[in-house]
Amino acid sequence: MERITLKKVVTRFAPSPTGTLHIGGVRTALFNYVYAKKYDGLFLVRIEDTDRERSTKEFEKNILDSLNSIGLCPDLDPINQSKRNNIYTAAAQKLIDSNQAYYCDCSVEELDQMRAEQQSKGQKPQYDGRSRDKNLSKSENTVLRLKTPLDGEVIVKDCVRGDVIFNNSELDDLIILRSDGTPTYHLCNVVDDFEQGVTTVIRGEDHLSNTPRQIHIQNALGYPELEYAHLPLVLGADKKRLSKRHAATSLEDYQAEGYLDSAILNTLARLGWSKGEKEIFYLNDLIADFEITEVQKAGAIFDITKLDYLNAQHMSNLDLNDFIDHLTPFLNLKGIEISNHPKVEILIDAMRSSANTFDGVASNLLCYYQDISEYNQKAIQKFIGSNTEILIDLRDELANLESWTEESLDEILVQYRNKKELSVPNVNQPIRIALTGSTNSPSLGMTLFLFEKYEALKRIDNLIKFVQPDS
Repeated sequence: MERITLKKVVTRFAPSPTGTLHIGGVRTALFNYVYAKKYDGLFLVRIEDTDRERSTKEFEKNILDSLNSIGLCPDLDPINQSKRNNIYTAAAQKLIDSNQAYYCDCSVEELDQMRAEQQSKGQKPQYDGRSRDKNLSKSENTVLRLKTPLDGEVIVKDCVRGDVIFNNSELDDLIILRSDGTPTYHLCNVVDDFEQGVTTVIRGEDHLSNTPRQIHIQNALGYPELEYAHLPLVLGADKKRLSKRHAATSLEDYQAEGYLDSAILNTLARLGWSKGEKEIFYLNDLIADFEITEVQKAGAIFDITKLDYLNAQHMSNLDLNDFIDHLTPFLNLKGIEISNHPKVEILIDAMRSSANTFDGVASNLLCYYQDISEYNQKAIQKFIGSNTEILIDLRDELANLESWTEESLDEILVQYRNKKELSVPNVNQPIRIALTGSTNSPSLGMTLFLFEKYEALKRIDNLIKFVQPDS
């Protein structure tokens, strides 16, 4: 592959295709994308699929499709590490030729014994370099190790954490080629960053301990120094790393629940970063406002209630046609054709704020498309009991109403409440239960209007029969 020679910012997102795209991975991809675009640079994607046992094409497709669906499209075609072994082995040979790497023939048993002895002496268990000066040749039993400097220190210049210092004495001679000749993660990572022209590495803080090792490989190969930013981990409410016990963890799970991509990105952007009192961000806003140095060090808690809030805000900002376009698939999944309602646009506009997700709105709309399958029993006990007088009275008033408009329906309700000296809930809720099965709906005048007259009267009759089956 020809190296990109650009003096502009180049970032990369480098997932392993061993599972679906994690919400934390989306945050990492987002920060890489936004940082590159802020400086008119390139955002790249690299598939780190050298783990042949766990990597699958299905997961790779999921990751790439998910990134594209959420608007984080790479500027160049993604590359696969599994197809680049010749590039890695060439880099390894360069290290051998420059005496920066050596072959080691230590057996697993020998290494285990070495570490056990170190632990018994209270020392950090690590490879002690016993094969450094043996001048071994490659064989089926040897691995290739990097010669790590024995003293001094390596400084990681981190945009989030400042300078992070590692003592070389704490870093052993890591393996860069396995005994079967396959390269390890660290070598692949460094070589690919160089070959792709990457200038800035933005990734999770769990990779921070890898960085000094990768800097040593860069130095040994004569590669330029990179810019680093290690992001705080995404945590659950218990401040432990986000997992399925806290909430859904994959992007597609949240999309399937009816969260807007823009709201997901908005929520993730605010995990570890903020901009004054501003809460609502779209992708272009993030590109304009984001500063990598403003990312905090502490772990960022993923709060589903915050996602719900932001999703509701983003939903409300859609024009009605876009809202309907997003909603339609969720109604279809429930077996409902959205156009089958005679007042579909009025209905959707009235119900668009009834839930924080499109799936929730679709669920709330079901009662307008199909008969009531069950009533909220607690609501019946609270507002009706066994007394159907209000239902019967209002049913008769509505039956005699000639003009079926929201205004005329509201007027009937007000007149009845005043005549009977009843509260709004005591009058409205029984009718609302009859129409929707619950006590949640738009204003009762609007709710009645959303049904055809005959349908509204039928539903009131059905509830009367349900409450007093023998009447």
